[in-house]
Order: sequence, then structure tokens, then C-alpha cells
Amino acid sequence: MFNLMVVAVLSIVAMLMAWNWQKNHTNAGIVDVTWAFGMMLAGPWYALTGTAPLFLKWGLGLLTFCWFLRLGRHLQRRVFSEAEDGRYHAMRKAMKDHANSGFLVFFLVQAGFILLLSLPFWAVAQNTLAQTPFVIAGLLLAALALYGETTADQQLAEFRSNPEHRYLTCRKGWWRYSRHPNYFFEWLHWFAYPLMGWGGDYQYWLWLAPLLMFCFLYFFTGIPFTEQQALRSRGEDYRLYQKTTSLFFPWWPGT
Repeated sequence: MFNLMVVAVLSIVAMLMAWNWQKNHTNAGIVDVTWAFGMMLAGPWYALTGTAPLFLKWGLGLLTFCWFLRLGRHLQRRVFSEAEDGRYHAMRKAMKDHANSGFLVFFLVQAGFILLLSLPFWAVAQNTLAQTPFVIAGLLLAALALYGETTADQQLAEFRSNPEHRYLTCRKGWWRYSRHPNYFFEWLHWFAYPLMGWGGDYQYWLWLAPLLMFCFLYFFTGIPFTEQQALRSRGEDYRLYQKTTSLFFPWWPGT
């Protein structure tokens, strides 16, 4: 369990540093950047210290590093070039004079989420009976999800770069078929880990990864807060978008 302890300790240290940064810059969005880069390092670390065959460890290390590097850089560009995300700004207003202590607890909880959500990487790294077809299928699925999330983020960034779109909702590309295609592809990529871990001691437990991520994105940390912020910033245009566009799963828009 030494490799798990290393991730836990480093995650706490990184989040404390991020919390201190947000105190000086009044931008709690740094928590998302720190979380992504923490996940980016956890996967290769587990791969390096795991007992799985070399080809599986390479696949796991490259997948987790590339996936969370892209996500971290995307979030980093937004945090350092824009004002504090509306979700965190609303939290800051709600906590008032207790914002710094409240965010300290929040950041430390996110350190716990690095450990919790990186457990599938650890489990895959222990799979000594890897099934090559399943590993390949998992990597192909992750590549498809990476393409989908990257293009969705690019489409949204291009739309938001036009000042005339400030109070309007993106309906281009993937955003025509889902109000949260980036979250959908994030969720889809988590199916790669039960496939890559098939045959090992944790092959059934790994199916909890996409289930847990779906619950987080759909009910807790993802969609609910994003929907609330979208309604605050885009009002009637977003209400119309809600009526015509699928919440999560891509589907043909209604009328």
C-alpha cells in the first residue's frame, strides 16, 4: 500500500499549495487544475510500481498521463485567462467571511478524491492476468473518448472567444446533441479501466468506476452546478436550450 500512501500525501500537499494560491488570487478554479494534474501523475506512478505485464503498464501509464494532461492544460488556460468560475464565485459569496476556511475543507476533500478516483488505475496495475483483446478495446475506447472531449472543448472555446456570444449558448458540433458532451466523454473514458483490468482480482470492482463517475457528474459535482451557472449567466437562451437538447447522452435535438 506504499504507492497509495504516496499519492495520498502528495495530493494533500498539492491541494494545500493550491489553496494558498487561491487565497492570494481569489480564484478557486485552481482546485480543478490541481486535481487533473494529480490524476495525471497517479496513473503512471501506479503503473511504475504495479505487478501487471509490461504492455498493460505502458498502456495504463500513457492513457492516464495523456488524458489528464490534456484536461489539466485545458483547465489551466481557463483559470489563468478568465475570472473565477461562476460556481466557485457563488460558493465564495455564500461562505462570505468564512470563504478561506470553507475552501480549505473543499480543497482537502478534493485531495481525497484524487486518491479515491485513482484507485481504478491502481487496480489495473495489479492485473497479472491481463486479456490482450480487452486491453486493446479499452485503449481504443479511451482514444474515442479523448477525441470527443477534445473536440467538444475546442468547439466551446471557439464559440466563447467571440464577444458577441457572451450571453448565448453554444449549439455547435457536439453541443447540438448534448448540453454536456464534455462530461459525457469524460464518463465514457472510465469504461476503459474495467476492460483493461479484466481477468484480474478486481475485474468486477472496476465496473464501479464508470458508475461512480456517472453519479458524480450527473448528480453532484458536475451537471447540477454547471446548469445553475448557465441559467444565471444565459437566462432565457439557456432555458430554450434545455427544452431542445439532451442533458447528457448525445441525441438528436428536439424542437
